[in-house]
Amino acid sequence: MPVPLSPLALSTLVTTLRTAGCVFAEDEADLIAATATDPAALAAMVERRVAGLPLEHVLGWAEFSGLRIAVDPGVFVPRRRTEFLIRQAVELAPSPAVVVDLCCGTGALGAALAAALDGVELHASDVEAAAVRCARRNIGELGRVYEGDLFAPLPDSLRGRVDVLLANVPYVPTGDVALLPAEARVHEPLVALDGGGDGLDVMRRVAAEAPQWLAPGGSLLVETSERQAARAEDAVGGSGLNPRVVSSDELYATVVIGTMPAAP
Repeated sequence: MPVPLSPLALSTLVTTLRTAGCVFAEDEADLIAATATDPAALAAMVERRVAGLPLEHVLGWAEFSGLRIAVDPGVFVPRRRTEFLIRQAVELAPSPAVVVDLCCGTGALGAALAAALDGVELHASDVEAAAVRCARRNIGELGRVYEGDLFAPLPDSLRGRVDVLLANVPYVPTGDVALLPAEARVHEPLVALDGGGDGLDVMRRVAAEAPQWLAPGGSLLVETSERQAARAEDAVGGSGLNPRVVSSDELYATVVIGTMPAAP
């Protein structure tokens, strides 16, 4: 049960969080108090948050596309802007659909799409063992999660059958990683952030191999930044997919979509 706090105790908690640099201290205080199971747990959670851990790692969960997604320590935290990618995927997916979630992290994308659609055959993969364990908790009976690099651990039986390929790849240029907030830079795995020299190394690998896995008319969806969008679109188009860029000013999100030409 949530830990009941007096108005004074809640005010003190808000002040503690605000002093630590938490911009949305009031909201965070409410979430921490609602998640803690007893006063000792509350104190421990506040201590971890003040020390700089991401709120989601402190709570043990993040809200994503209406779902409560478990987030283990050291695992990439799903961003709210990525909900825009899910909206695009929902519009593109046939029913039933074969869905693959690459660089799945917590498995939030695959779980969200499976929850939004009927008849999804879901497969997900990540190179990080901690992420795979977390994704298996979140995806559960909805699908299968594999450990390995991008497409490598996926069963060959998926080749040419994938209707929706979600790839929330790392896209921060190596030189910019040091500029990230400490919450990400210190507490999330580098492999989930660093996209190479221009930030598009992993995306290019995904785009190059995607046509081998996509079904005719199937689509690859990749999140990127606004400044990288043109180069990402070129890379997706260069792999033989029909590319386009969509964006959301509300969520500050940019997604490149590459669609496999339909069979003649």
